[in-house]
Amino acid sequence: MDGFEKRREQKKKSILEAALALFMEYGIQKVSIAEIAKKANVSQVTIYNYFESKDNLVRFVFQYYVDQVWNEQKKVLESDLPFNEKIKNIIFEKGMKADQISTRFFQDFMKDYASGQSYVEEVYLKEALPLLINLFDEGRKQGVIDSTISNEAILFYLQMFQRYLQLEDISPLILPIAEDLTKLFFYGVAGKKEE
Repeated sequence: MDGFEKRREQKKKSILEAALALFMEYGIQKVSIAEIAKKANVSQVTIYNYFESKDNLVRFVFQYYVDQVWNEQKKVLESDLPFNEKIKNIIFEKGMKADQISTRFFQDFMKDYASGQSYVEEVYLKEALPLLINLFDEGRKQGVIDSTISNEAILFYLQMFQRYLQLEDISPLILPIAEDLTKLFFYGVAGKKEE
């Protein structure tokens, strides 16, 4: 990549980071291109040259956000940590993200997710699913997951969870209990077993 291309990519990244920070704090509808340009230290024309429209910018911001969250989760899933430590890290990280998101941004994000053409779904199917299956197998080997429960059953449960999250009117209810839902998924209603 030559110097021009590096500067171009850095500008795009600055715009995405500025837009994400503003969207997370205020929601998408309340943030203007002018505000994003000011925060990114670029002109509005530059934003339109790179992204064409606010809608297109929003799509790229969602992808950028998903990539950030997924890369953090992927590091945990691919690490040598024991199963229980991986789950703690996943739950803690999800909780931290939930604390940083405005309700309005979360609703906009979930609306995109519910569209059925979400980048989240693409990442889940292509990258996350194989790592989750490995995680479940690892949990069985370490005696944390019941060996009589099949991956198919766990994935079916996960899919039910996902489908419900995609319902349009659900997003306002999810954010305040995101950490609880993650714990419920991994530990069930009995909660965490004593180690």
